[in-house]
Amino acid sequence: MAQRPSEEFRRDAARIALTSGLTRRQVAADIGVGLSTLNKWVKTFSEETAPVGPDQALVREIELLRRENRILKEEREVLKKAAIFFAVQKP
Repeated sequence: MAQRPSEEFRRDAARIALTSGLTRRQVAADIGVGLSTLNKWVKTFSEETAPVGPDQALVREIELLRRENRILKEEREVLKKAAIFFAVQKP
């Protein structure tokens, strides 16, 4: 009789299926389980960890990172324009 995968293995498999960017079929093949088994683990894991409300610290961090990203993009555009300006000004 085959040994049943541990709880930790099932959680890790579900996390990989949700976050790896691979299809569930690929993940199932890689870890050696059936697609329906992996889907069942993902469903179980998702129900257990479903957020009750938005995590305010995470929301705030995302806002800060988006603001920083926007500023960096604007600075990059200014530097591109300055590089073009100085390249044209060669004597």
